[in-house]
Amino acid sequence: MGMKIVKLTENERNNILENLLKRSPGQYVEYENTVREILDNIRERKDEALFAYTEKFDGVKINAGNIKVTKEEIEEAYKAVDPGMVDIIRKSLANIYEYHKKQVRQSWFDSKPDGTILGQKVTPLSRAGVYVPGGKAAYPSSVLMNIVPAKVAGVEEVIMVTPPGKDGKVYPMTLVAANEAGADTIYKAGGAQAIGALAFGTESIKKVDKITGPGNIFVALAKKAVYGHVSIDSIAGPSEILVIADETANPRYVAADLLSQAEHDEMASAILITTSEELAKKVSDETDGFLKELSRSEIIKKSLDSYGYILIAKDMQEAVDTANEIASEHLEIVTKNPFDIMTKIKNAGAIFLGEYSSEPLGDYFAGPNHVLPTNGTAKFFSPLSVDDFIKKSSIISYSKEALGNIHKDIEKFAESEQLTAHANSIAVRFE
Repeated sequence: MGMKIVKLTENERNNILENLLKRSPGQYVEYENTVREILDNIRERKDEALFAYTEKFDGVKINAGNIKVTKEEIEEAYKAVDPGMVDIIRKSLANIYEYHKKQVRQSWFDSKPDGTILGQKVTPLSRAGVYVPGGKAAYPSSVLMNIVPAKVAGVEEVIMVTPPGKDGKVYPMTLVAANEAGADTIYKAGGAQAIGALAFGTESIKKVDKITGPGNIFVALAKKAVYGHVSIDSIAGPSEILVIADETANPRYVAADLLSQAEHDEMASAILITTSEELAKKVSDETDGFLKELSRSEIIKKSLDSYGYILIAKDMQEAVDTANEIASEHLEIVTKNPFDIMTKIKNAGAIFLGEYSSEPLGDYFAGPNHVLPTNGTAKFFSPLSVDDFIKKSSIISYSKEALGNIHKDIEKFAESEQLTAHANSIAVRFE
């Protein structure tokens, strides 16, 4: 059995790229009408529609009186979570905070002796909405990764939405993580209906400026549909890992790392590119061993069968070129000199160097954001960051003298575009 081992050729590479792109959320047109209908209903009927959908999809009666999570509910959540776990959340939070603090940008102004002042004013968004999936798929690590950059950026109000369980409560660990990270308000709402509420506002939930956070296909399509009305982080596809390894890599570690992403879901992708045939065979064998022990082995098997590959490259350059084409969300470099290879990588969400920097380190603890571009979008998108929660305004100020030196140029430019009122607005100042 083991993972499929393939010799890299131009043809193989193209087939793999095509296969991986099938996992894009854009492929699910059949749900788009359902999502549109939900969003239209929320837009028109607001809370009424939100409560009706919550009853329909989550099986819980929610109303204006209990949609908002109370202080008591948060205290109750702390009692339900192991104190050791709260401690780990706090340590992780400190690392995430430290890393994101280094991303903060200042406004700048540049004044010249000729009387011009130009600049850029950086302003945090007023209100950000964070979506958190419910139940067992609730990842407290994701709560931290979405709220911290918003808070570091200076967002005044961070609103979190998450579907309630059958008991009408929010998963305790999610509440603890949200409270530690500094969420201002938490609402019990999930699915496309919660995205609609954040985008358009209802009586209970205020409209936000930007929506971030992962969710199922309905959430992803709802985010896509409200984009432009509000901003969104990205439309996340299934998780993926790519490992570049040479003969010095430990096959057991490599196999473990590949499986760490394959367990997310059946659409996840795990790829090893190596210059060593011997390593390829050993990694394939090791994955078999692990599959006998791991709890989610059914999911892992399906993921590896559909989107798992071990590719044999003729040299490191070919391995690097293929990695840049695939533009993986997570990229591990386990070679003699990982830093050397890293300089040649153009496209990857997060890059992990050396055999002690396995991917889960980034998921939970190191500090860099784990909300990363998937599905080849690392060619043009970046990890979630403080930049996602600010916007920039341009500042322009000229003195009379500064404008006097160039006013004829502007007038001429405006006239060449037949915009005489534009020209006139400059000319009147020098009549």
